[in-house]
Amino acid sequence: MSEEVVARSVELFDSGLFCAESVLLAIAEGRGVDCKLIPRIATGFCSGIARSGGLCGALSGAILALGLVAGRDTADQPIGPTYDLVREVLGGFESRFGGTSCIELTGCDLATDEGQRRFLEAKQHEACTEYVGEATRLVLATIDNRQDAPSSV
Repeated sequence: MSEEVVARSVELFDSGLFCAESVLLAIAEGRGVDCKLIPRIATGFCSGIARSGGLCGALSGAILALGLVAGRDTADQPIGPTYDLVREVLGGFESRFGGTSCIELTGCDLATDEGQRRFLEAKQHEACTEYVGEATRLVLATIDNRQDAPSSV
């Protein structure tokens, strides 16, 4: 099942949705969540948070998905378990790719025309496809491997 969700995130990304949108939507679908706000709530997180060079959009989508699956519903619930899951995903991603920011990973300043041209010329979409798949895989593995992970979905 998890490789189907990973494949779905890549399919969504290749179809024109962006990184954060693809990861969040694939995981939501995989968990049976049908909400018209997904993927739109992830749009601003794409391209390194609106092309600012910040956190990789695939990771942002992964964090949103972790919140969807393991976030809290009320203020009296602990945040620690969810934060632990997020740190685990961030650590796994950074170990694999050597960074977590869009600008580190792509080498492109997507806020500029030159950076967008460089992104296309370097065929960076292919690398970003790998980031989308791995971010999805890490979320699923982290949730599935943690018996104490909260889950309300």
